[in-house]
Formats: sequence, structure tokens, C-alpha cells
Amino acid sequence: MRKAIMLGLLVCLTTVLTFAQGAAPQAGGGRPPRSPRGQADYTFSDGKKIAVDYSRPSIHGRKIMGELVPYGKVWRTGANAATSFVTDSNLLVAGEKVPAGKYTLYTIPDEQQWTIIINRQTGQWGTNYDQAQDLVRVQVKPSKLGQTIEQFTISYQPSGPGAAMMKLEWENTSVAVSVSEAK
Repeated sequence: MRKAIMLGLLVCLTTVLTFAQGAAPQAGGGRPPRSPRGQADYTFSDGKKIAVDYSRPSIHGRKIMGELVPYGKVWRTGANAATSFVTDSNLLVAGEKVPAGKYTLYTIPDEQQWTIIINRQTGQWGTNYDQAQDLVRVQVKPSKLGQTIEQFTISYQPSGPGAAMMKLEWENTSVAVSVSEAK
């Protein structure tokens, strides 16, 4: 009897600790993450891919650009872990060479211009950023959207043979950068 009570207490304690750490399964009533995982993929005509893996924060009534995402500072380009950027093909990102490989995508937002950064460092949390690891930095101009984008979104739009525009959109801001295969 005593062993059964101890086993029951151990099971209860384990369950409480699991839920307290947020490790509870979502199926059957667990709450979804505040910034769920997102993926943006683009496949070129030769079958080679670009894949971006990121977290998708929402506005939730907050002012985003210039406040939650401050101007002039490195942003992880999403939430949680740093945004990964993986390519099977050698690329030109806004005309700059990026060899096939695994990287991290950072940005420095500003009202008039954004800096898009492809960084060699991978697997880090958030803005654990090392500028010495930058492979490419390019400047792009943001544009204002006619509607509000509640959840941060990265997407690709084809823009010609072997080329696409990678779009970053959130709140009322859109940023697009050209990405093409380097031949």
C-alpha cells in the first residue's frame, strides 16, 4: 500500500513539473505557443531549395516597428531562437554572393532602410549575435502596407527564372530582398 501511494505521488509530481515547464502536449487542450514556428521555402526550377525556419510573433495590440522591434538595433527576425536560413544552391542575395550552406538571418530595421544580414553563426538563441560572423549585409527600403499583418510572416514570391523576392511583413511594414541562384 505504501509503495502504491509513493508511486502515485511521484506520478502527480512529475505531471505538475512537466506542465509547469510548458512541456505539456498541445493535443487535448494544451495552449499553443505565443510565437509558433513558421517556415518559408522556395524551390528553384532545378529542384534546389532555400528554407527559412523562424518563430512568428503576433501584434497582440502592441506597437511593433520602432518600439517592440527597435529601430537601429539587430533583430533576430522573429521570436525565440534566431532565424535559420539554409540554401542548397549558391545564391545572390541582393547581388551579394552567398554559398550553399546553413546561416542565420538577422535584420536591423529602420524607418528609411533595413539591413538584411546573412550570418555564419548558427543554432544560437535569439539575438546572441556576433557581427564578426557576418557573411553578407545588404540594404533594402521598407514599404508601408495598406493593411495590418497581425503575425510576422516571411514568404517568397517568384520574380523570374531562378529568382524570387523574400518578403518580411509585420504590422504595416513590408521588406523585400531579391534572392537568385548564382550560376
